Amino acid sequence: MASEQTTQEYIVHHLTNATMCMTDEGLQTNYGKGLEEAATVCQEAGFWVWNIDTLGWSIALGILFLWLFRKVAKSATTGVPSKTQAFVEMVVEFVNDNVRDSFHGKNNLIAPLGLTIFVWVFLMNLMDLVPVDLLPWIAGQIGAATTGVDPHHVYMKVVPTTDLNLPLALGLGVFVLILFYSIKVKGVSGFVKELTMQPFNHWSMIPINFILETVTLLARPFSLALRLFGNLYAGELIFILIATLGLWQLPLHFPWAVFHILVIVLQAFIFMMLTIVYLSLAHEDH
Repeated sequence: MASEQTTQEYIVHHLTNATMCMTDEGLQTNYGKGLEEAATVCQEAGFWVWNIDTLGWSIALGILFLWLFRKVAKSATTGVPSKTQAFVEMVVEFVNDNVRDSFHGKNNLIAPLGLTIFVWVFLMNLMDLVPVDLLPWIAGQIGAATTGVDPHHVYMKVVPTTDLNLPLALGLGVFVLILFYSIKVKGVSGFVKELTMQPFNHWSMIPINFILETVTLLARPFSLALRLFGNLYAGELIFILIATLGLWQLPLHFPWAVFHILVIVLQAFIFMMLTIVYLSLAHEDH
C-alpha cells in the first residue's frame, strides 16, 4: 500500500472505475482527478457513463478467448495433441456434457453459448488473482510519465465482473434469449398461457399466476448478475484489505488466493449452468 495514501483512500482508489461521460461541458473523465472530484465528475451524466476499464478488459479477454480457441481449432491434430489442445478439448467436452445433460431442446446455439459464457466469465474472474497493486501501479506510472498526473489519480479496476454493470449486461443478454426462444418455441399465445395458467390451471387464478410467473421470470437475469457480482466483489475487497497489511499480507494472500480459485471457477460454472437451464425451460412447450 502506498504510504502517501490513507487506508481509506487506498481502498476507495482500488474500487473506483476509470469512467468517461458526456456532460454539458463536453467529454469528461475522472483521469487525473482526486478521489472527491473523481466521484462527482460524471454525477450529472445520468445513464451514459462508461466504465472504460471494464469495457477494455472484458473486450480484451473476449478477444483472447476467441484467438486462443480459434488457433487451437486450426492447428488441431488427430495424433498426439499438444497440452494446449488437450486443455481446450477438455473444456469443450466438459461444457458439451453439461449441455447434453441439462438442455432438453434442440438448438445448435446452446453449446457454443455455454462455452463462451464459461470461458469468458472465467477469464474475467481470473483477473482477481493478479496482485491488486500491480496493474493499477503500472497504469499510474504510465499516466505520470506521459501526462504528468499524480499516479494516485489514475484509476483502473481490472476485474470486469466486480463492476455490477457487466454482470447485469450478461444477465439481460440471457433474459433477451429467454424471451426470444419462449416466444419462438411456444408462440405468443403459448407464452402468455404459460404466464397466466401456471402453476394453477384455472381461469380464476390468472392474476395470481401472472404475478408469480412474472416475478420468477424477471428474477432470472438479476439472480445471475447479483450472484456473480457479489461473490467476485467480496473476493476483490478481501484481497484489497489483505494488501493494506503491508508485509503481513504475505502469509494471508496465498491461502485466500488458493481458496478464491474455487470461487472463480465455480461462479463461471454456475452462470453457465443457470443460463443453460433457463434456456432449456424456454424451449419446453407445455
